[in-house]
Amino acid sequence: MAPPSKRKICSSFSFLILSIFHLYTSTSALTDTISRVQSLSGSTTVVSKEGNFELGFFSPGNTGNLYVGIWFRTTSKKAVIWVANRDNPVTSATSPELKISEDGNLVLLNKFGEPKWSSNGTWNKPRKSIVAVLLDNGNLILRDQDTILSGQGFGIDKITGEYQDRVSWKDPEDPAPVCGPFGVCKTGFDEKCYCLPGFRPVSLRSWDLGAWNQGCVRKTDISCVDSNKHNDQQEKHAFLKIANIKVPGNPMQLNVQSEEECRSICLNNCICTAYAHQHECIVWNSELRDLKQLSDGNVDAIDIYVRLAASDLQVQYNEHKTHHMRLIAVLGSTFVALCVFGAIIWTFRKRNATQKAFSNDDSLILYSYSFLQHCTKNFSDKLGQGSFGSVYKGSLPNSKMIAVKKLQGMRQGEKQFQTEVRALGRIHHTNLVCLKGFCLRGAERLLVYEFMVNGSLDCHLFNNVKVLDWYTRFQVILGIAKGLHYLHEECHECIIHCDIKPENVLFDADFSPKVADFGLAKLMDRNFSRALTTMRGTIGYLAPEWIAGLPITSKADVYSYGMMLFEIISGKRNTELMESKTIKYFPVWAAVRISNGDISEVFDHRMHDTNVQELERACKVACWCIQDNEAHRPTMQQIVHILQGTRDVGLPPIPAFLQNLVEEYDPASYS
Repeated sequence: MAPPSKRKICSSFSFLILSIFHLYTSTSALTDTISRVQSLSGSTTVVSKEGNFELGFFSPGNTGNLYVGIWFRTTSKKAVIWVANRDNPVTSATSPELKISEDGNLVLLNKFGEPKWSSNGTWNKPRKSIVAVLLDNGNLILRDQDTILSGQGFGIDKITGEYQDRVSWKDPEDPAPVCGPFGVCKTGFDEKCYCLPGFRPVSLRSWDLGAWNQGCVRKTDISCVDSNKHNDQQEKHAFLKIANIKVPGNPMQLNVQSEEECRSICLNNCICTAYAHQHECIVWNSELRDLKQLSDGNVDAIDIYVRLAASDLQVQYNEHKTHHMRLIAVLGSTFVALCVFGAIIWTFRKRNATQKAFSNDDSLILYSYSFLQHCTKNFSDKLGQGSFGSVYKGSLPNSKMIAVKKLQGMRQGEKQFQTEVRALGRIHHTNLVCLKGFCLRGAERLLVYEFMVNGSLDCHLFNNVKVLDWYTRFQVILGIAKGLHYLHEECHECIIHCDIKPENVLFDADFSPKVADFGLAKLMDRNFSRALTTMRGTIGYLAPEWIAGLPITSKADVYSYGMMLFEIISGKRNTELMESKTIKYFPVWAAVRISNGDISEVFDHRMHDTNVQELERACKVACWCIQDNEAHRPTMQQIVHILQGTRDVGLPPIPAFLQNLVEEYDPASYS
């Protein structure tokens, strides 16, 4: 039986020990006192006797900082009324401890034994008897020293000079002072602190991290001078105006009327930090705290003048001046940039407007000037030149040859350019040269054509080395007639070429004739309501109505075609200088022969195997085309039918303007 009794005794003893320990810990958790042998750390707290207040460590919000504070214990939400180390928060990683020190003060130490906060009291009695007691009124008493609740007066301790704040909280998330001494709180969407001009953060690293509670200090320390060195002080110190500031705490009012006198008093007082004069003189003889930037017009805003070293004031002036210069430079640059941007937009829109006119010509390509410059080797291979510009040979990247017509003269070139593009961009015919694209660059206007490898008709027609046979000549006569018929009657608008001549007839690789150089083309209504008034074309091919100033129709092209027909048939220029140095005009001689039905001597006798029927039809067409009265001239459609033999044609009369020349010519002399 002994062993069981022994076990029961041991169990009872263990239970007694646990009960005593639990009672001790429960009692200690509710103690209101911190003694020399009992410290506060971690989650341990002290509670006032009636349980109204609690002292311990707390961490507000998500700051990660730990503070020693007193809060109401009876409310559901922890309402902190006092904070010990708000200027020096600690973290749990430093294992902070609140205890009574050897000198009898209540101190907060980190794990390295470094003090982060102290009550800084002085005692006459033995220090070992000092205890800290949390009273039911919320005061923490260290012997006869007690803390003060929110709402009681605070100020500058006249002995220690330490600042005592009247506000328990500076930040709803963190009890540390928000901006610190000489730091200004700037409210708005992005609330932040900044140092007064002439000041810098105490800790730049902390400041950049948003920990502003340590505040700011002067960039240049102000050293006081003796009162008899007033002039030196005037030279070394100055005041910088800070506008729209909330009145800082702890001002001192002086019975001074003028602002100048107020400034002088502050300047001569070594500890005067700043002054203000708004109906009265106010000075501050300590750090400026609780500074807040207010908006213009705020009734609580005043202008204060902060003491700085004169050198810093000059720096501020220079920075302000530099800021203005930069602002002016930025505004000026912005204005110039806007002007340039506006010019670019204007140019772009103008270019788009010009290009929009050709938007329906989907087959046309818009080339860049630099691209065409590269293709033509900087326009080095010149093929020829006309009244409105020069033509250059070029090669595309795919080795396809092109002819680039570079128009000259801003006014005429642009007008001519638009005419050609509008005309050529919409037409497609085997006997009309093909326009590939165009280029716009400032005043530059360029047209890109397909390249005609066999050159122009005049190079072959008036060449004594190689004579064109009749078959080729007749294909040229018929092909040009078909091309002009297309321009006059099958396009959306009647297109008058205005400059039909051998130089404007080109040959492709198959020697197919194509009408080229639409530089003088004129778009006309079908009823020719718009009259051409400016003479255009080449002398020797101009219709009489050009000279007479009469309205121009498509029959002007018919006349030029007839004159060119005489040259194709004869192989000679219509006007040639004979050996006798007299000028003979072939159309006169030819018209007489054709009118008499004799065409055997009209054609170029260098040719062989001439088709007499085709030659006869061509000669009659030539004479009908150059009639004085345009109404007597056939249309290009009629000409095509006559040349093809599907329409009969009679003997033409001699044109009236040639009748006067008939007697001057010896028909036998032109051979």
